[in-house]
Amino acid sequence: MLKLYHSPMSPNSRRVWITLLEKELEFELVEVKLDGEQFKPDFLTISPFHHVPVLEDEGFHIVESLAILDYLEAKYSTPTMLPKDAQDLAIARMVQMVTVNELLSAIMPLTPQMLGLPGGDPEKIEQAKQKASTVLKFFENLLDDRPYFGSEHITLAEPVAGTLVPWLPRGGVSLNDYPKLSAWCDRLLARPTWQATEVPLEIMKARMAARMAQHNAG
Repeated sequence: MLKLYHSPMSPNSRRVWITLLEKELEFELVEVKLDGEQFKPDFLTISPFHHVPVLEDEGFHIVESLAILDYLEAKYSTPTMLPKDAQDLAIARMVQMVTVNELLSAIMPLTPQMLGLPGGDPEKIEQAKQKASTVLKFFENLLDDRPYFGSEHITLAEPVAGTLVPWLPRGGVSLNDYPKLSAWCDRLLARPTWQATEVPLEIMKARMAARMAQHNAG
């Protein structure tokens, strides 16, 4: 059986979790608490960079969430989650890579605000909002009259971007200027796979507050 080592707080983990559910695969969830468990010797043997997620398949371990998604698509291709058309495939891949390389790191200063916690550098927050707006405009232009990026059906772009973009309004980044992207978010949030993997806000807030307190104490 597939085994996913993950943290429910991690969007990187969640994108794999959602994909496993969308593909209707049988798997076991193993939570790794990011309060030190990721540095334990047993976990470091399968994840030497002490990151989640890690997917285990019959003794084979895969790190890096995008590599895991590619593995799942190659080995468990039904339902397919990547377009065959070259342009549509490029759209899905661009959404994945822009989310990981541009959006994720840029919006880190907005995390406390997203969770309703105090703190944050105003200058960095404003820079994060500007970068997020650039990404949102790019994504809006990639969407056409189809419900998903480059497809009539959900692709691997959705679990990647769709675990971050819906959170942006909590960080003060409105989706009002991006009607197609806003509708796309609504479609995703209505899917059972998104609902099943959503961590309640109060739990996320409590865990983040504890991590911030631990960091400040150190």
